[in-house]
Amino acid sequence: MTDKTPEALESEIARQREDLAETVDALQAKLDVKARAADKARHLKDRATTTSGKPRPDLTGAAIGVVVVIVAVVIWRRRR
Repeated sequence: MTDKTPEALESEIARQREDLAETVDALQAKLDVKARAADKARHLKDRATTTSGKPRPDLTGAAIGVVVVIVAVVIWRRRR
């Protein structure tokens, strides 16, 4: 048996409770799919827009290029 004082045991129990609460909070945050999806959407929106909230010109150009390529491939495949 250990010779711990009641105060030492109480402080250890309090520390373990705090650790457990942190673990539960982390698991809860990880399992909150709706909040994680909203965070991801907010992050992507921030990356895709300028500080004024308008779409970034380079991404707009890239998106237009992708659409043009897709349309060209569809037209090309239909003619074959």
